[in-house]
Amino acid sequence: MTTIFAILLLFISIFLVLKRKGRSTKNLPPGSLGIPIIGQTLALLSAMRANTAEKWLEQRIKKYGPISKLSLFGKPTVFLHGQVANKFIFTSSGSAIANQQPKSIQMIIGDRSLLELNGDDHRRVRNAFMLFLKPESLKQYVGKMEEEIRMHLEMHWLGKQQVTVLPLMKILTFNIMCSLLFGLERGTRSKNLVEGFQQMIDGIWSVPVNLPFTRYNRSLKASKRVEDMVKQLIHEKRVELKEKCASDPHQDLITCLLSLRNEDGEDELSEKEIMQNVMLVMIAGYDTSSILITFIIRFLAIEPSNYAAVLQEQEEIARSKKSGEFLTWEDLAKMKYTWRVAMETLRIVPPIFGSTRIAVKDIEYGGYLIPKGWQIFWASSMTQMDNAIYPEPTKFDPNRFENKSSVPPYCFVAFGGGTRMCPGNEFARIETLITIHYLVTRFTWKLCADNSFSRNPFPVPAQGLPVQIMQKRPL
Repeated sequence: MTTIFAILLLFISIFLVLKRKGRSTKNLPPGSLGIPIIGQTLALLSAMRANTAEKWLEQRIKKYGPISKLSLFGKPTVFLHGQVANKFIFTSSGSAIANQQPKSIQMIIGDRSLLELNGDDHRRVRNAFMLFLKPESLKQYVGKMEEEIRMHLEMHWLGKQQVTVLPLMKILTFNIMCSLLFGLERGTRSKNLVEGFQQMIDGIWSVPVNLPFTRYNRSLKASKRVEDMVKQLIHEKRVELKEKCASDPHQDLITCLLSLRNEDGEDELSEKEIMQNVMLVMIAGYDTSSILITFIIRFLAIEPSNYAAVLQEQEEIARSKKSGEFLTWEDLAKMKYTWRVAMETLRIVPPIFGSTRIAVKDIEYGGYLIPKGWQIFWASSMTQMDNAIYPEPTKFDPNRFENKSSVPPYCFVAFGGGTRMCPGNEFARIETLITIHYLVTRFTWKLCADNSFSRNPFPVPAQGLPVQIMQKRPL
């Protein structure tokens, strides 16, 4: 099997090299496309796992400048760097560059998710999701989210001397998603869903070679299982709506999306769009939120002054509540310093390392040609760690975000930008603030491992961040 695969790659490589010779290289950015299909993909993924991806890209920038060509995930690619590049990516019209993820992501999630849609379709699907995810709608879910967080801490933290934070935060964020987004309670079904989901996301960033022994192949199979489970959920919610068993059309995300109608009285979203975007929300809510909360816990453990400031803010709110009383939307609005800590965490350790677009037509950028059909890749963490923008960028300083106007436009893009701003950022804010409130007011903790982390492709702290904990007061 290995020999056949090697011969196949050799023939494909020869074909692509000959094909490239027929293409004019006039004005193409500097750099090399490397070995066909593989290109620099394995080198980038290896650097991410070793947490040296930023250095790997910095070497490219030193060698070629802020624009260079390479090959990633089987496609010829142009890497862009800097504030100007961020603005270009987030403000360009769909007639110049468009959403298109690497083939591995596209095949695992699908072609009708917000990551792939453009123009009117992107606006239509995004607007549908914003009906559920906008602040006005999320206010009514604060109590339910807090209930899930309290239950989680009682089950997994109370009475423990040591816990491993990242896997527990993933359990928490998945249970919140199951409850609020899918109306699915804990049990065998949600357990099967999370197991399939974890296998699915393992191959999101991988070389798209669909052979039985590859990570990509395993993820494709898991994606099909998750897809079938989500389809069944959609079917059940549709029946509930039809039989008027749903008490509230906004009781969960799937019910909300199914209840939407366009001007002609037809479904606003197709079943395929609902299914694939629900899977996208699962990825965004499961990994990004759990990683953010985990790294906040990590930074607070190694930054005593920041911990003290967060504790003071949260204790003041706790003292204003009666015993057992839930937090309110107004309480969350008071957690300004805590959210600055979250923003600084996202600046230094963004859950999403980079992303891609596709050139819809030949584009002149920075004096070079980006050919039609080429992939455009950029890494947000590169701008967010630029010492010309953020003095002492490795220093953890939440007060960088005290005055939002002090951060230049398109230099902090952890939530995207422009029309590509993440629709779930407010959901993540609420989830994060409530979780940190209960952790700092009920527990103290101490790290049990070093401060290192790797990316695979999301950041993972050493050993999943084991911490020694001590309870301060009852929940």
